[in-house]
Amino acid sequence: MLGVCYYPEHWNEDRWETDARRMRELGISFVRIGEFAWSRLEPSRGNYDFAWLDRAMDVLTKAGLKIVLGTPTATPPKWLIDEYPDILPYDEQGRPRGFGSRRHYTFSSETWWRESARIVEAVAERYGEHPGLVGWQTDNEYGCHDTTLSWGPEDLKAFRRWLRLRYQSADQLNEAWGSVFWSMEVGSFDEVALPNLTVTESNPATRLDFWRFHSDQIAAYDKMQCEIIRKHSPDRWITHNFMGFVLDFDHFQVADNLDLASWDSYPIGFVEKFPFSEAERNRWAETSHPDIAPFHHDLYRAVGRGRFWVMEQQPGPVNWAPWNPIPKPGMVRLWTWEALAHGAEVVSYFRWRQAPFAQEQMHAGLNLPGLDELSPGGREAEQVAKEFAIVGTLPEVQKAKVAIVFDYQSYWTTKIQPQGKDFHYEELTFRWYESLRRLGMDIDFVRPGASLDGYALVVLPCATEISVDLERQLRRFDGVLLIGPRTGSRTRNFSIPDNLPPGPLADLTGHRVLQVSTLRPGLAQSVTGEAAGAAIRWREDIEASGDVLARFGDGMPAFTRNGKIHYLACWPDEALLTATMAQVLDAAGLAKFEVPDHVRLRRRGNLVFAFNYGEDDWQVPAGMRIVLGESNLRPYEVTVWQA
Repeated sequence: MLGVCYYPEHWNEDRWETDARRMRELGISFVRIGEFAWSRLEPSRGNYDFAWLDRAMDVLTKAGLKIVLGTPTATPPKWLIDEYPDILPYDEQGRPRGFGSRRHYTFSSETWWRESARIVEAVAERYGEHPGLVGWQTDNEYGCHDTTLSWGPEDLKAFRRWLRLRYQSADQLNEAWGSVFWSMEVGSFDEVALPNLTVTESNPATRLDFWRFHSDQIAAYDKMQCEIIRKHSPDRWITHNFMGFVLDFDHFQVADNLDLASWDSYPIGFVEKFPFSEAERNRWAETSHPDIAPFHHDLYRAVGRGRFWVMEQQPGPVNWAPWNPIPKPGMVRLWTWEALAHGAEVVSYFRWRQAPFAQEQMHAGLNLPGLDELSPGGREAEQVAKEFAIVGTLPEVQKAKVAIVFDYQSYWTTKIQPQGKDFHYEELTFRWYESLRRLGMDIDFVRPGASLDGYALVVLPCATEISVDLERQLRRFDGVLLIGPRTGSRTRNFSIPDNLPPGPLADLTGHRVLQVSTLRPGLAQSVTGEAAGAAIRWREDIEASGDVLARFGDGMPAFTRNGKIHYLACWPDEALLTATMAQVLDAAGLAKFEVPDHVRLRRRGNLVFAFNYGEDDWQVPAGMRIVLGESNLRPYEVTVWQA
């Protein structure tokens, strides 16, 4: 159940056998290799050098390791960029992004597709039936370093092709985009410009289509690689390693190509990336927030249709955040067990040995740089491997009673027109997840339009467009539903619905939105009633025909109920959010189990896992049969008991 990322091309060949033996002794079973090795696999066009990778894979296989091989397309080599500069991506200012790091390509380049297919075919044909190979990883971290969107000449050509297929005629495009506004109409698809470098805000409908276009491009590009791999390696699974809080493309759409999802877990680094307050960042700087990794475990379990790996697990300090502290002793072990508790099939650490050269010199590994000596994180991984014998085979992950509908397009839409500077879709969704977890809930994420059968409570923090499939599932759902602000606020073409938000759901929710107010930091509006607290950031003036459970200070409805459908017409502060979640959990008949804000629980079959992110002890409920750890859960520790 443990793996590691390894780069044989970085080390002298005489170290490979020792490394492989030590991996097995540590308890490592899987090793990912090859995802950045194009320049070594093909030093010049058509001049392939597979001999070194042949030997490396044979060494790893002989040691009993199972190999995950990455396609090397995240790092096109210098000779290829020199030969075909049209491969390069462009930033939003229209400047090419150059060679010298990674992910220096645009998905729009036909040349890039051809060259990618060529190298993937060569690698898959050679290693597809290798006895040590169990799976493949396509590319590496799509979207990382803001590489989903590109604004170059290749992107413009591809975007115009995509629009022709979508709209058929310029008249239909103009109608969909509302191009009559500000005289933005075009006479043909060849007149369409990229939505950047405008004097002021560009057309939001154009920007949304530009985002959809790039998301489709990524999914199609990944599908191309998967089809080649399956032709040559039919009995091996395929994954892609997604990132945390990178929502620029639809991960569900890409995962339709895959057998399982994986993601790269850097909990402390993400504290700096997420819009936390400075107080929160300081509090969780050395442990991470208790919900950052679990949020993504649950999300990628859904993306992978029940199957996911952690392909890269942070083993110590990283190098890429503004500040990179050492994790508290015990946290690498805690993060590992937490991933397994949420259903990870494998936790793979990045990386085997810290690199003493190039960009990631300050990024920890399981071994110290250049040495055969375990790092502090390596020793914690070794401890986890030994604890497997104590815990034994983990039971299956059961379906939760609570689900969150997660919608990537709502992230794009609210980025395009936030209306309030601090309205962040990912933060709103995360806070709803956090609130439910602090009340002891296990949570599933659900793709918009997927079945909601079997859930007692479904929450929809924000879905700006209500698709036909999503509407159908919401109408079929017979449990308790909680819907959040801005839901149904836009049509497919980024316009306000004729019947006002929430558009197609108006009869279900029993309300309509008349106007909205965004509240700058420091402003809040009180909410009183069956759920009390305050509205911050966003507040809606609504007309409601159902029951009003709470009102704003001016008497307008803030929290309503129409049958089993609840609507929250604001961004709630912590008190209001907690009260709202308690209300809908009670309505759904779900028992709450409140824990301190530094403790989290996760159930897997008949096992309950408890994780302590804080500095204070927590006492496990009396009478539990402890499987791992102690009844007194100390800081940065894990306890497992049988339910």
